[in-house]
Amino acid sequence: MKRLQDFNPMKTLCILLVFCIPLQTRAQEIGKKNNADFILGNGLNFSFNQGKYQFNLGGFIQPSFLYEKESGAEDGNEFNAKRSFLQFSGKAEKEKVSFLFQLDYSLSEPLLDAWLAYHPSKSMTITVGQKQSFVNNREMTYREDRLQFNNRSFLSQNLSNTGREFGLFLDAKFGKNFGIVPMLALTSGDGRNSFGSDARDSDLGGVKIGGRLDLYPLGYFKQGNDLTSTDLEREENIKFVLGMAASQNNGASSASGEGHGDFLLYEVDGNTSLPDYAQIYADFLLKYQGFSVLAEYANTSASNIDQAYLDANGAQILAPQQISEFLYLGDSFNVQAGYVTLGGLSFDARYESASPEFESNASSRLQDMNAFTFGVSKYFQNNSLKVQAAYTSMNPSIGNEISQFEVLFQIAF
Repeated sequence: MKRLQDFNPMKTLCILLVFCIPLQTRAQEIGKKNNADFILGNGLNFSFNQGKYQFNLGGFIQPSFLYEKESGAEDGNEFNAKRSFLQFSGKAEKEKVSFLFQLDYSLSEPLLDAWLAYHPSKSMTITVGQKQSFVNNREMTYREDRLQFNNRSFLSQNLSNTGREFGLFLDAKFGKNFGIVPMLALTSGDGRNSFGSDARDSDLGGVKIGGRLDLYPLGYFKQGNDLTSTDLEREENIKFVLGMAASQNNGASSASGEGHGDFLLYEVDGNTSLPDYAQIYADFLLKYQGFSVLAEYANTSASNIDQAYLDANGAQILAPQQISEFLYLGDSFNVQAGYVTLGGLSFDARYESASPEFESNASSRLQDMNAFTFGVSKYFQNNSLKVQAAYTSMNPSIGNEISQFEVLFQIAF
């Protein structure tokens, strides 16, 4: 009873306050050093040690409805989760390192990007791993949630797959009033997942060497405005970029040089003999007060096909024009323009054409064609939340005319 009588609540409270004040101060200090926030389109961001270490969890989904009509065939309708991206990225400021891990769950093999980058200076980046390559046409350098239309152009679809490569990448950025951006890449030449699923599905052919050079004669676009062909940030002054890209894939075994094992050619003794595949691009992008125009040209060619055979027995020699049945060869052109209003309504149009290298070969992968696309988009919060509708008419010289109408919804989290 004496112990209960000696109990002093005020004394106990003072003792608890003495211990709690340092803990509360410590929590406030940690709160200042560490932070977490969520912004639609920018994902869930974590920052530690006063921003020295940053992590991001994000992604986007694109449900869509497609109506397709081919002359002489039945109409088709399709409801689809067109793209379902999940990504995890981060950077360590002191160590000058960043990384990205990105998946698309609408694909049977979802892994798209998995790379680690080192930044020796603010103007230079060295990346190793699987990433979206810059040696393709300009549209293929934009991520799938930042496209001007529902789909990439036929130029992009024919000459690339996802645009991802595994290898070593180097890019730099110089100048301010006149920007110069040189880029180099040394990759496996077999696209993403180039080493297959197991030891029986190994990489084929040699390496792929490529590069790109971008020139900004009037200075760079606004921050973030270089991530899409649309002028969402509305450049106050005329800005444009001239780009040139080229690559040599030593030993290609897929139609666009972005895969492996889709076809094989042989030497007379039965050893594998794969063709070399070259791609050359030139592009131009201009932006001004909501208006944008993008023009792209591509030429593809094959070499190292002399004395190549279609079978391991050396019985069927490859005729020169037959190589176009395995690779996309010829010239392709794409031009697209659009205008975004202050209210976020965009009106866009695209024209494109293709000319095969061997026009007399009806079985050529690249067919003579032209296509028109008209699109309307409503941006509610830039590329984070938008609705896109597009009508496309494709007219091949061989085959039936194809018309497509698609409505796509996008939310990035």
